[in-house]
Amino acid sequence: MAHHLIIVESPAKVKTIQKFLGKNYDVEASGGHVRDLPKSQLGIDIENDFEPRYITIRGKGDVMANLRKKAKKADKIYLATDPDREGEAIAWHLQEALKADEAKVCRITFNEITKTAVKASLQKPRTLDMDLVDAQQARRILDRMVGYSISPLLWKKVKRGLSAGRVQSAALGMVAAREAEITAFTPEEYWTLEADVRPENSKKPLRIRYSGKVKLTGEEDVQKLMRRLEGTAYVITEVKSTQKTRRAPLPFTTSTLQQEASRALNFSTQKTMRIAQQLYEGIDIRGNGTVGVITYLRTDSTRVAEEADAAARAYIRGTYGEEYVAAPGGSRAQNKGKIQDAHEAIRPTDLTRTPASLKDSLSRDQFRLYQLIWRRFAASRMQDVRYDCLVVKIDANGEEFRAGANIQTFDGFRLVYDLEEDKMDKHSALTKLTENTKLSFEAFDPKQHFTQPPAHFTEASLVKAMEEVGIGRPSTYAPTITTLLTRHYITKENRNLYMTELGEVVNDIMQDYFAEVVDEGLTARMETALDLVAEGQEEWKAPIRRFYPRLKNAVDRAEEELEKVQLADEVTEELCEQCGRNLVIKYGPHGKFLACPGFPECRFTKPYLEKAGAQCPECGGELLIRKTRKGRRYYGCENYPKCEYMTWQRPRTEKKAGTANPAE
Repeated sequence: MAHHLIIVESPAKVKTIQKFLGKNYDVEASGGHVRDLPKSQLGIDIENDFEPRYITIRGKGDVMANLRKKAKKADKIYLATDPDREGEAIAWHLQEALKADEAKVCRITFNEITKTAVKASLQKPRTLDMDLVDAQQARRILDRMVGYSISPLLWKKVKRGLSAGRVQSAALGMVAAREAEITAFTPEEYWTLEADVRPENSKKPLRIRYSGKVKLTGEEDVQKLMRRLEGTAYVITEVKSTQKTRRAPLPFTTSTLQQEASRALNFSTQKTMRIAQQLYEGIDIRGNGTVGVITYLRTDSTRVAEEADAAARAYIRGTYGEEYVAAPGGSRAQNKGKIQDAHEAIRPTDLTRTPASLKDSLSRDQFRLYQLIWRRFAASRMQDVRYDCLVVKIDANGEEFRAGANIQTFDGFRLVYDLEEDKMDKHSALTKLTENTKLSFEAFDPKQHFTQPPAHFTEASLVKAMEEVGIGRPSTYAPTITTLLTRHYITKENRNLYMTELGEVVNDIMQDYFAEVVDEGLTARMETALDLVAEGQEEWKAPIRRFYPRLKNAVDRAEEELEKVQLADEVTEELCEQCGRNLVIKYGPHGKFLACPGFPECRFTKPYLEKAGAQCPECGGELLIRKTRKGRRYYGCENYPKCEYMTWQRPRTEKKAGTANPAE
């Protein structure tokens, strides 16, 4: 009997896939990339038309030895790395490193790790798509050239440990531009005027808002208007009802999943992708073994396979009724611009696997994310919400007031999924009003307002902005933001992202000397060029040839003109226990720590402990944010070891007297 070897990336997939196949299949994991450019040098022969030099990644020697041993015994080798450009490149590197007979090596992909999908892929093996491989090679070389050309310059002129990147620096520029916009914003005063009027035979007053032509820019305008309206009759001039619909949402892409998980679950982009990866690779479901419960998580397509679409509609029909099923072809396609349409949207692999049925098999965070994905996909196959938009116009001495309400007439997809912006009533007092209804005035309610600056970026809104501009791709959003946070170029407080002093210095350098290199437009056009390479419409070194002269000229100029930048450390009120100086905040591989500014004469350091903003439920002390040796965050009492209270979950910042401080 023939023996087959299947090579996947993640060890977590091995168990899941192995149980789908017979004994003549051997499933092994590469652990991601096995070859890459060397870390110690550029690894690109600039003089030889940018030819890359790949080496086996340190630590992968034993992995490759094992794979070569298994490959020699195999009659057929299936490279089953992830179904994207990077996965295609990993498959190519594996083929090159295995040195196996190309005739027995083939490529398979599956969008979900289920028995049906895996077996179907084995029936349709193909050769490697070298256009996808070359697109990934081009990206890797472009990123390496930017990083290895500019990062050493930052080390020399600012401080060691800094980095620059083609996408990373463009994203940093977006955050800096937003911060500058907020700083330069000048608030403008304006007023609104609302009034309470009571319809005849009504126990409650009706709140109406002024919508006339007078601009209420100050209190004097409002007072003048109210004086003019004294003793005026309020007369209903129009009651208009318009039937409208709220379209069902599209299923998730990587970007929209990250945005919604941030809004609804308060997940960082990194956490969202980590948990989604677990759901994709396989969950041990009681009675079913290990199975992937969502489709591939790196996608910018909203396409859904015909079988999955039909199965979803059948489930909705049987669970909620025919009236809730979207009309055939009713789920609109998004897919604007270039998308990797070989992928589907992110969806459950089986809609009959409801969140409730999996709750005992999932961790709390896995359950919450799976529930979000399940509801969104179910909603995308359901009917639109229908509602009446009711507007009442009221005349008062020639000035117009209005009142309005959206009154839901059919809940549609809202039966399973509510959008943030949905604000609808099932009933409204406005439905009882007619043009003959008499109104009696009760009181005015004038309010002062000021225009607000643009909101600070959150991780979610930055991802959305990057997607809109065309910077990066689904696989790069989370790593880009994580890098900016890790390098301390930006910091996160209450979800909002803020520039640090270090980030401002680095961004200023990038904008002054490398503006063309990290320009949003150029970065977006580069992504389009890589898409053309992936489609076989452009030779893969062409974007590199166009880009390198710009980069070299910018680096040469910066080397000659840029002065060394001195960064002052942030001084704290804590004193050095050895020499009495005020300790300063330093950044190490594992985050912030406190150190004596007298280094190297005084080498005193201590951990930097941030306050969690909550009290210990056992002794009333401050809860501090701490980390285990492996870097996992937890919350412990400042009075440790006298008080040993700790919790893994973020504590609430408010505490009622006499009660414990429960975790969120």
